Amino acid sequence: MPDIRIPDELKPVDGRFGCGPSKVRPEAVDALAAVSRTLLGTSHRQKPVRDLVGRLRRGVAELFSLPEGYEVVLGNGGSTAFWESAVFGLIRDRAQFASFGEFGSKFAGSAKAAPFLGDPTVIKAEPGTAAFLRFEDGIDAYCTPQNETSTGVAVPVKRIATGNSADALMLHDATSGAGGLDVDVSESDVYYFAPQKNFGSDGGLWIALMSPAAIARISEIKESGRYIPAFLDLATAVDNARLDQTYNTPALATVFLAAEQVDWMLAGGGLAWAAKRSAESASILYGWAERAEFATPFVVEPALRSNVVGTIDFAASVDATELAKILRANGIVDTEPYRKLGRNQLRIAMFPTIDPADVEALTASIDYVAERL
Repeated sequence: MPDIRIPDELKPVDGRFGCGPSKVRPEAVDALAAVSRTLLGTSHRQKPVRDLVGRLRRGVAELFSLPEGYEVVLGNGGSTAFWESAVFGLIRDRAQFASFGEFGSKFAGSAKAAPFLGDPTVIKAEPGTAAFLRFEDGIDAYCTPQNETSTGVAVPVKRIATGNSADALMLHDATSGAGGLDVDVSESDVYYFAPQKNFGSDGGLWIALMSPAAIARISEIKESGRYIPAFLDLATAVDNARLDQTYNTPALATVFLAAEQVDWMLAGGGLAWAAKRSAESASILYGWAERAEFATPFVVEPALRSNVVGTIDFAASVDATELAKILRANGIVDTEPYRKLGRNQLRIAMFPTIDPADVEALTASIDYVAERL
């Protein structure tokens, strides 16, 4: 690896550009340290922790302008656990999936493997493009990512016309989109995410914004007698959330950091402010890639390019693997691409926590290294 030293004046102030886990604000870490002796290591059934969970739930409800009747439900395990919970507790029989990257395909795989469900429909698109849901008789749950973390593709959160299937649910995996992309939650029945991306926290927790129809579906399936593992029981999650707690002990640092981030977003101006901040970073990154002789946005269609996860292809003359190693040696970390894409590219997070000025500095740093490779 060439010993290339990027001048300090070119480098970002904060060199963290990972797409998950993401940058955690130092101020949030300081706030966590301040409660280390009064909160960490205390019972999740007692008032201090329940107040914290309530603070997070209220903040999320405010941030997303939660529609009437919707509830903020949370549980342990992250989005991967939520996929399994949805298989057991939200899909009545048959689901349809939009799959245009790694994460949408994993949820579809879970439903396909469930012996008590009918065969799902999976609408696939090549990485870098998008697949879209469409009405189909017999489908009771439509499932799609909002933002595909592996490829940097984002699609609108929008209900489809479901004909006579009036009770079909819309499920949106928003793990890398929630908090950084605009959304009208009323267009979804289950808008779910983990907090280790836009919410500047750690993993191990899922948060879902559920409509009355979704909560009714959970009760219906629970009452049907279907076997549901206790850890994945969404009815239990709903009951506990209403008490501002979780079924099992949550990682308190994760809940605390997420609550701090939500409060920071609200203080800045709410979801519109946070989404605008990410959009500014995206404009900088994609504009630079379109001008550069050796780089280009991986997602060809501008309307599908994510404002929170940017994937940039490089010409054969620039080895992106070597480039990422040199950036890392200079304190600019986690720019490596998603491993399974196998492309000569970098993947850059543009979550609200990341200062757009640091994205600008990142592009200058890449230019500096690329000229010397």
